[in-house]
Amino acid sequence: MQIIEAEQVHRVLRFEELIPAIQAAFEGTFGAPRRNVYPLDEGASHGDAFAVLPVWTDRAIAVKAFTYFPSNPERGHERLHSKILMFDRATGVPTAVVNGTSVTFWRTAAVSAAAADHLAPTGARVLLVCGTGNLAPYMAAAHMSVRPIERVGVWGRDPERARRTCEQIRARRPDVAVDVVDDLRSATGEADLISCATGSPQPLIFGDWVRPGTHIDLVGNHERTQRECDSDLVVRARVFVDSRANVMNEAGEILLPIAEDRIGEDHVLAELSELCRGVHPGRVSEAEVTLFKSVGTALSDLVGAQLVMDKLREHASGADVEAPPAR
Repeated sequence: MQIIEAEQVHRVLRFEELIPAIQAAFEGTFGAPRRNVYPLDEGASHGDAFAVLPVWTDRAIAVKAFTYFPSNPERGHERLHSKILMFDRATGVPTAVVNGTSVTFWRTAAVSAAAADHLAPTGARVLLVCGTGNLAPYMAAAHMSVRPIERVGVWGRDPERARRTCEQIRARRPDVAVDVVDDLRSATGEADLISCATGSPQPLIFGDWVRPGTHIDLVGNHERTQRECDSDLVVRARVFVDSRANVMNEAGEILLPIAEDRIGEDHVLAELSELCRGVHPGRVSEAEVTLFKSVGTALSDLVGAQLVMDKLREHASGADVEAPPAR
């Protein structure tokens, strides 16, 4: 059984391969029960947590398990630790343990880009990234791989972290103009595509800030009582999700407007598998506002881990693997 570490994941993954692989997987047949997140601190709103995400396809079975300990940085540890355990579908034999934290960066961004390929304006040239955490450069790179982005704005509460995020994005795409954003409202009104990957408990993007034709991508929140945008934006937008089962269990962006009687559950028009299969056409006009809410799916973890295994196998057989892209 292979033990695959983060360095190997980053060395072989490319969005140009991962995004089509994710689209193909969501188009196909798979089993993915609702993920289970277990609070470890009773009564705490943001305490330690443990989660399990199972999934299977006709090729593989996978279980991602992760821990989230928000106070870990104070003790010199990362907040999140994750592993993906892979099994062969035909025999049930374990095949690999893959570093799940690194795969999560890649697959989260790739899922958003797969959705944007169906929902963002085809001529989208201005991207706004909200957030300066580890995920932000991946979100920018993934969206730039599916749309002709010419300018990227990065907004964050810490200007120095925003500058560092800009540098990481420029290192990968020196042909694109990348700058720190100070005025979030103004930048929102200028963007064709907005990607939020923040830990904000309160809305950052508001419905009356967004111009017609914009696509909004929300990945940062996994809490029922929090959200990265206000209810007005959700009411105004045509809404799509990665997984109805998971979003309707975790995402305040959708659950809070439902609780306010602003929308019903049918306001979610389709999930990613329906977009990939052509069951729903996605964007149908240049003027509409579209919104994609993602909380994470085990299928994308399986796809990312399987692609890493395949690429490492190619490399071991003598195929060339390029140097890792700048992140």
